[in-house]
Amino acid sequence: MSTKKIKRMAGLTVLNLIFIIICLLALIPILYAVSLSFCNGGSGLSSDLSFWPKDPTWKNYSAILVEEPFLLWLKNSAVLSVGTMIAAMGTAVTAAYAFSRYRFKGRNGVLQALLILNAFPQILSMFAIFRLFKTFHLLNSYLGLIIVYAGSMCIFSIWNMKGYFDTIPVEIEEAARIDGAGSGQILMKVVLPLARPAIIVTSVMVLIFVWNEYLFSTTFMMNEGSYTLAAGLYQLQTSDYSRSWPLFSAAAILVSIPILIVFFCIQKYMVSGLTAGGVKG
Repeated sequence: MSTKKIKRMAGLTVLNLIFIIICLLALIPILYAVSLSFCNGGSGLSSDLSFWPKDPTWKNYSAILVEEPFLLWLKNSAVLSVGTMIAAMGTAVTAAYAFSRYRFKGRNGVLQALLILNAFPQILSMFAIFRLFKTFHLLNSYLGLIIVYAGSMCIFSIWNMKGYFDTIPVEIEEAARIDGAGSGQILMKVVLPLARPAIIVTSVMVLIFVWNEYLFSTTFMMNEGSYTLAAGLYQLQTSDYSRSWPLFSAAAILVSIPILIVFFCIQKYMVSGLTAGGVKG
């Protein structure tokens, strides 16, 4: 074996070891949260750092599912996440395709304006959105939040999908057009199947954003019956007298499980869906 290959293998080995160490370090808080979720209330305040509880118990999970309205929070977050994903992707896919394939006046200006709008912090628009919601009676409603979330995530979705559409050869569409396919048929039967990885990954990114979003959900959903998971988790920690870190950890683990399931289901699309969207701008 040549010296060059030995050096290359040694470099890759060291690099992989570094990545493994980073991953293990990143897992420490997660493993501790899992361990804490099985602790009794008092043992969670112990100063000893242990990844295995002394007296494991399921009572924190049963308490969060039975004594707290966790399933209601779960339903609210699911409705908002799925509704936003449908609204944002339904708009972003067609808009991204138009920006990718058509050269119309003001195209670059609109794309740049979308980026500029996305650069401002969300909190700057809170007061204006609150006044609009109050005027149109959208406070404590799914529709109001879905509109805000879809508008926020539509910009990211358009840019990511546009980059992926740019990588699809135009010749494929021209061949379908020669065969007699219309513009709608080309989009639905040719382009969208080829763009499936990007559509799936972008949809999941939108879903994850809404699932974890806290600022808008706590500001515009003020009734206890309309709390999302993020707002519900915050309510578990609002009282200094009833604060229970094991209970909070159990709730956090339960919140993460649906997203983990979705992530593992679409894992094979992650690399192609995210990297191909950045090939062309």
